[in-house]
Amino acid sequence: MKDSGNFEISKKWYASKSVWKQVFISSAVWNFYFMTGMCVGAPTVFVPQIRREANSTDAVDEETASWLYSIFGVSSMPWILLLPSASRYIGLRIPFITSCFVMLLVFLILYFSTSINQLIFAEIMEGYVHACNIIISIAVISEYTSPKYRGMFLTIKSASFFWGIWLSNIIGTFFHWKYIAVFGMLCCCQTFTSILWPESPHWLASKGRFRDCKASYRWLHDRTEESERELRQLIESHTDYSKSRANGQGSYNFAQYTKREFYKPLFLMMTSVTQYHFSGKFVCSVYILDILRKITQSESTAYTGMLILDGVTLLGMYAGCVLTRFLSRRTMYLTSSMFGVLFLFLISTYLYLVRFTLIDENKYLSILLLTCFSISVGCGPMIMTTTIYGEIIPSKYKVTLHLAIGLLFHMYSTGLLKIAPWVFRSLGLHGIFLFYAIVTGMCTFLLYVYLPETKDKTLQEIEENFVGKDRLETAPSCEETDLFVAKRS
Repeated sequence: MKDSGNFEISKKWYASKSVWKQVFISSAVWNFYFMTGMCVGAPTVFVPQIRREANSTDAVDEETASWLYSIFGVSSMPWILLLPSASRYIGLRIPFITSCFVMLLVFLILYFSTSINQLIFAEIMEGYVHACNIIISIAVISEYTSPKYRGMFLTIKSASFFWGIWLSNIIGTFFHWKYIAVFGMLCCCQTFTSILWPESPHWLASKGRFRDCKASYRWLHDRTEESERELRQLIESHTDYSKSRANGQGSYNFAQYTKREFYKPLFLMMTSVTQYHFSGKFVCSVYILDILRKITQSESTAYTGMLILDGVTLLGMYAGCVLTRFLSRRTMYLTSSMFGVLFLFLISTYLYLVRFTLIDENKYLSILLLTCFSISVGCGPMIMTTTIYGEIIPSKYKVTLHLAIGLLFHMYSTGLLKIAPWVFRSLGLHGIFLFYAIVTGMCTFLLYVYLPETKDKTLQEIEENFVGKDRLETAPSCEETDLFVAKRS
């Protein structure tokens, strides 16, 4: 139904058509993250299987195994350098569709591989996929969805990644690891629905294609007072920025990168990405079998514990996805982070007590502590880091910040996964968990001091918060927006 201002007023109990359109687009991204998780989780199970089949650990030595776990981070670096600029000139659709073809090729190579070198080649090809996830996929959900659902959709994306890891572990525990590739190829079919997407209205506005921007935005959103206001703000912000660049005020210079609107988002993203990796959950998810073997001294318990931990991590993550609809970003992020720090200290203390034989090792208590840690960080840092990342990037600094944070993210991924076996031997599990607790605690404190609230705010409102600019208060009618777009085009 429509009111006198041509706004649609929906009081239906079910979701509107625009929400289903946003789910349609987001589901391809969720599936893409799910398949990426399957690829990341695959070495956890195929390395032990290959060793058992050859009846020798030399079939995949420790050095080769560490590269199989981490080489995707190295191979993603060139794409991290290229994709931000490419997305600026050609938009988001084409790079995402390309990544779907690359992902299908990765699974084909995994399935038909007959040597370790072929497996390494498949892991190298994953580099484009991982770069696309951090540069393109996050931007897709941030720019295509409404503020009301953006946070939940972004957290579901992160949870889908660990769902993929868990499924790989399940398949590798009960079946031959090549079934991972078979299932992955089936999942690839759904991601090709991205061919039907419109282009991002934010990208269209940045190119001055305001009529196309209006059409794309209205296809994605209901015609309400709030959506028309957001559309007007989107076009105004890009028009003003284009004018400032034409006058030489927005050209690239060093002074531009000393402004608060640049360095504060950069600082917040660097802190949250550091917390994400140094919470230890990502490394633990990849090396979980090795960690549990050392703690429990039992192969069967290690496999059982792996599946339990992955399962409860997912429960925590999806509980976090639901809670994002009701709790503020800050409350949820910081509370779960503090509990994560607490359990990291408890795990470290427990392992120190076992090491000095002050208490006996109890495999059930070990798994319980790891479970509590997994749930706490799963509800916060593991699903909300990329949410914050996707929300606070200012449009004028998008290329630079995507480049900086993408490189940092994959440097951490590669470095921590590559050196993990050496760190476990050198510091011991007690020492590494203590180190994780200290670093995560410092990052949590910094985020407590500086992280703004972003829940239910448009990307323009979040950007204006860093700049200190007032938002448009009056909601234009649809006709007024049409005239405004015609005038600006």
